[in-house]
Amino acid sequence: MSRIFGKVCQNGYVVRDIQAAMAHWIDVMGVGPWFYIEDVKTDWFKHRGIDSDVKMSIALANSGDLQIELIQQRNDAPSMYKEFLDAGLEGLQHMSYWTHDYQGLYDKALSLGYVVGHEGAIGGEKGRFAYFDTQAHPGTIVEISDISGTKGRTFEHIRKAAEGWDGGDPIRTFK
Repeated sequence: MSRIFGKVCQNGYVVRDIQAAMAHWIDVMGVGPWFYIEDVKTDWFKHRGIDSDVKMSIALANSGDLQIELIQQRNDAPSMYKEFLDAGLEGLQHMSYWTHDYQGLYDKALSLGYVVGHEGAIGGEKGRFAYFDTQAHPGTIVEISDISGTKGRTFEHIRKAAEGWDGGDPIRTFK
């Protein structure tokens, strides 16, 4: 438990092949079902304060209360995902903390000296997210995510789908 951000709610993995990554989590780890979005539409996205037209695919599943996120960037637009891959890395890139008071947590992080690496929104103002440039070694980037809107309800649906999952219908596509 972080005394600044609360509990870790999601581990985010940046991968080069999201289909292979989902197959690994299904077949080797037994985690699913996966909710897959081929072409994520962001309302806006900024990398180090500059607009970026990042294209990505995302897959989400839960292992208990912990959400697993897989991200494959589909273009060369600037992002912390691209920086991670360009450094020769693949795998755990961030830990995400979820909040219903996004602006309060965002302002608190900035007041403590955290620096935004990239940020954006999906599904309106209540779908904001920010990744802070905290990487001391791979897998330590901190993300905060607003779950006060549709995203929170979607995440709850994904968590419930994982409870008692029997292995059927392992990849479910979101539009």
